[in-house]
Amino acid sequence: MPLARCLNIDDLRAKAQRRLPAPMFHYIDGGSDDEASLQRNRTAFADYRLLPETLVDVCQIDTSIELLGQRLALPFFLAPTGMSRLFHHEKELAAARAAEAAGTLYSLSTLGTTSLEEIASTIATPRMFQVYILKDRGLTLEFIERCKAANYDALCLTVDMAVAGNRERDHRMGMTMPPRFGLGSLWSFATHPGWALRLVTHPEFRLANVAHRVDALGAGAMGLIEYVNSQFDRTVTWRDVEWLRSQWPGKLVIKGILSPADALRARDCGIEAAMISNHGGRQLDCAPAPLDMLQPIRQRVGSDLELIIDGGIRRGTDIVKALALGADACSIGKAYLYGLAAGGQAGVARAIELLRSELARAMALLGCSQISDIGERHVLALAQNDNLALRKEAQDADRTS
Repeated sequence: MPLARCLNIDDLRAKAQRRLPAPMFHYIDGGSDDEASLQRNRTAFADYRLLPETLVDVCQIDTSIELLGQRLALPFFLAPTGMSRLFHHEKELAAARAAEAAGTLYSLSTLGTTSLEEIASTIATPRMFQVYILKDRGLTLEFIERCKAANYDALCLTVDMAVAGNRERDHRMGMTMPPRFGLGSLWSFATHPGWALRLVTHPEFRLANVAHRVDALGAGAMGLIEYVNSQFDRTVTWRDVEWLRSQWPGKLVIKGILSPADALRARDCGIEAAMISNHGGRQLDCAPAPLDMLQPIRQRVGSDLELIIDGGIRRGTDIVKALALGADACSIGKAYLYGLAAGGQAGVARAIELLRSELARAMALLGCSQISDIGERHVLALAQNDNLALRKEAQDADRTS
């Protein structure tokens, strides 16, 4: 299927699944434990309907927003995701270039396979670097200084990784550290020669932002991953967030917030924005979906904190619903990784364009010519009984047909 025939994010997901060996695909696609949070991230959007207003001049649609002091052409951006080289040899550079072309922000992960300096020298679009407060505070401080030198616009602190989630798909597929691939996974590698060939022709795999800490010892990629895993710190508290705030003069985002109380603490620490996120359903299973917590958090913090919904975005109408319920922006992770795996930079660009065109179409049909026109009046929440009734109507219609 050519990229042009991928008509939605699910089509890109299907193309990615065909192109990737099973362990790599499920690493993108999976969640933790029973994947209840992963599924809820998607179904939460189905709990709302959109209510259009008619006879509105929508000749011109403006999708631009102001976020983190930057003007973005879109109300969504690319979330930080680790180890993109697993999915395509163009790795993070493909995503960054696609974000720049679309006029939106790109976020680089600490666990990226491209250095923050290379990203900074490649794109001029607003950029953000995702950090952890590690056991080695010196390494965290080093990231801060490197981001200052490379003129990053924002730092994003991830706070929901005290320990890694139980991602059972990865265990079944052998995507552990070190890898333990079984016969099924090895067969999947053998039946995806294109991916294997690109691994031979583009063999570099390194966690580029921390490579200097371990490569001098000759430990290689596995040693790097083990080193980073050893650096996650269970003792991190709000005092450490205050320390990070004191060290970084730019915009600071905190990622992994689900509690209104935590959002209030973030605001009081001088944080500019919170990414309401359950880590894509990959950490604590049975945690609520970000969309479920958007309104309670907005009610608690008011307009003093920019709120970003992270998780479950698959359609432009999802973005509209999030904005209507109080989000300032959305971030996409899995959606663009499917595009990356499906076709490198062109695949990421296709994912962005699909969401952009769906968003613009939905805005026109909703009667909104600019993002600020979208409000709570445009969404209807379905009660549980309404959902059950709709399912029954659909089932009855299927029987009749």
